[in-house]
Order: sequence, then structure tokens, then C-alpha cells
Amino acid sequence: MAASEIAPGAPSNRRVLIASLVGTAVEFYDFYIYATAASLVFGAMFFPAASPSAQLLSSYATFAVAFFARPLGAAFFGHFGDRIGRKSTLVASLLTMGLSTVLIGLLPGYDQIGWLAPFLLCVLRFGQGFGLGGEWGGAALLAVENAPPGWRARFGMFPQLGAPVGFIAANGLFLILGLFLTPEQFKSWGWRLPFIASAVLVGVGLWVRLKLTETPAFKAALAEAPPSHAPLGEVLTKHWLATLGGTFAVVACFAIFYLTTAFALGYGVGTLHYSREVFLGVQLGAILFLAAGIVAAGYWADATSPRRVLMAGCVLTVGAGFLLPLMMGSGSLLLIWAFLSLALFLMGLVYGPLGAFLPSLFPTRVRYSGASIAFNVGGIVGGGLAPMIAAALAAKGGLPPVGLYLSAAALISLAALVPLARRTPHDLG
Repeated sequence: MAASEIAPGAPSNRRVLIASLVGTAVEFYDFYIYATAASLVFGAMFFPAASPSAQLLSSYATFAVAFFARPLGAAFFGHFGDRIGRKSTLVASLLTMGLSTVLIGLLPGYDQIGWLAPFLLCVLRFGQGFGLGGEWGGAALLAVENAPPGWRARFGMFPQLGAPVGFIAANGLFLILGLFLTPEQFKSWGWRLPFIASAVLVGVGLWVRLKLTETPAFKAALAEAPPSHAPLGEVLTKHWLATLGGTFAVVACFAIFYLTTAFALGYGVGTLHYSREVFLGVQLGAILFLAAGIVAAGYWADATSPRRVLMAGCVLTVGAGFLLPLMMGSGSLLLIWAFLSLALFLMGLVYGPLGAFLPSLFPTRVRYSGASIAFNVGGIVGGGLAPMIAAALAAKGGLPPVGLYLSAAALISLAALVPLARRTPHDLG
């Protein structure tokens, strides 16, 4: 029986959805613990003594390294995902990400090995990004290529839900450590525990994914014609408009997320002088609205279209940029939580439909490469430098320029979505 004939709640589809969710949750957990540690620990740990702002900017610079590695990972894993299949490629990307994360937790600091400390940190951060570059596209394809008709966006939202799940696990663990360890213990060795614990989570993710089979769409494509010899080349020559539009369509979601998490945490602790534990608690409460936005977007996109939901989210995000300095700069934890909740809900609208939208821009034979490249190159533009740029803008002009930065990112995505209306989506079945 074809996947499209199986009921949405059938056991085989439940396994697919769990695998797409668990795998991306593990991947995003690894990525988020780095973002949190970069905001709180890495500046002083891995860089020579300087002003606190200089150390923080250096730490954010290593954060950006992974975003530049992600397109390379997308090209590498996309090549094999389109030629040999989704399953084995997803397993390899998970192992790459997980090993890099565990090794970060074992690195000595600048005081122990000097310049080798930031160098090795950058190498392992590159490994994190390289692995994640192949993760999202494969997980999205795993879900949507198994989805019954009329359920594409709702199946495609499950990899997206890995984002809030991974964030809650990562920051929840940091919050627990902050409650039970002294600040000195946390800075000395406590920050390492979430990185080392990633080994357990990666094991769980591998166990789930090794039980999967290939997607029906990939099997059908192989039955019709041999796989592409150069998937990336085919994407860039025959589907360049879809690649360009998809790339800039994701800018808004990355900008929202890293401004409301990595930048907001550094600003709340460093500038507003809230304790780390208090601000992490505020963010954990707000991240639930990201999950709500993703679910709402999934149902809305199946009822209308993913593109329509993405455009609505971009319009609303433009307005949210003007609220950022008013609410974040108020100093009130309640207003800060309200803004973060609003912004993350809007992120759900511009992130949730991507699992169905980006794969639909490309034919099956090059879909892994096309969706992965668009998503990860868009990550560089929207999120790779976002915490560092926002920190620099806030240091010179306060929060108003940061709000304008968010609005500009949303306008870029909105403009990219407009010409894609003339494209006919490719069949995901």
C-alpha cells in the first residue's frame, strides 16, 4: 500500500513523525546549548582577557562559524541524500553533529592551551554546522514524502517542532545546573555537562532512525530514472530561481529566533543585569509559543497554502520589530516575556510551513540538495551573524536599531515569497 493511502495515524507514519521530530530535536539541542554557552561562558573561557563586550563578540563570532559550515554540509549530505537515500544520510549527519558537540564539552580553555583553545572550538563548531547542514532537509523530506494528501504541512511541521523541544531540553538543563551549582562551579565545569550528555541523546536519535525505511517518493524516483550525478549542479542551473527565493524566504525565521534567544539572553543578563536563571526561565515560558505557532501554521497551511501563511507571518513580524525596543527596553520581565512570546509565535508562522514549502520547490531527484541549500544559506543571511550584529547595534544605538534589523529581515523574506507565486509546486508524494 502506498504511503498516500495510509491513514495519518497509522503506526508506520507515527514512526516517521517521531523520527523526524526526535532527530531534529537532538540536532537543535546540540546547536542551542552552544548558543547558550556562547552567551554565558565561552567569551571568558576560550578567549584572552579583554573587555567583557569584546569577549562576548568573539564568542558570538564562533557561533557564526557553524552557519558558514551549514551550506557545505547541505551540499555534502544533500549529494548523498539524493543519490543513495534519505535514511543513511540522516544517520551520518546526526553522528557528525553529536560527536562535535561531545568534544566541545571536553575542550580545555585558553588558560590551559592558549590559542589552540579558540582554534579547536571553531573546528568543532564547524563540525556542528556541517552536520546540521544535512539534518533539516532530510528530516523534512522524511516527513513530507511520507505524508498522505492534504497532510503535507501538518507532517512537515514535525521536524520544525524539534526546535522548541530541543530548546526546552537545552535551556532547561542549563537552568537546572544554575539552580544546583554555584556560579564558580558552573563556569569551571558545569557548562560542560550538557555537551557531554548529548552522547545519550544522539544514541536515542540513532536508534529511532535506524528503524526507518526509504521514503516512497525516493523509491519511485529511482524506479523512473537513475539518480542525478551532480544534484547540486542541477539545483543551481535548472532550479536557481526556486533556490534563490527559498533562501531569502527563510531569513525572517532565523533572525527572529536568534534575536529572541542568543541575543536576548546576552542582553538580559549583561545589560539588564537579570540573573541567568531568571532570564532562562522567561525564555522557557516564551518558547512554548513557538510550538503553538508551528502547530497553528501547519493546520493553516494545509487549509490554504504554506506560502500564504509564510507571507502573513512576515507582515506581522515587520510590526513586531517596532515593538522590540518598547517592550524589551522597558526593563519589565512581564513585558519582555510578552514580546518574546509574541515574536516566537510569529516565528512559528514563518518557520512551521517551511517543512512543506521548501521541498515543494524542487523535484524529488534533487530535493534533498535544493531544500537543504536554501534553508542553510538562508541561515547565514538571517541568523549566522544576527547575535553579533544585534549586540553591536545595541552597544551603539540601543534597541531601536535592533528592532529595525528584525523588521528588515521580515521584509526581505516577504519580497522573496512574492515571485514564487508563479511557480507550480512539485508533487511531494
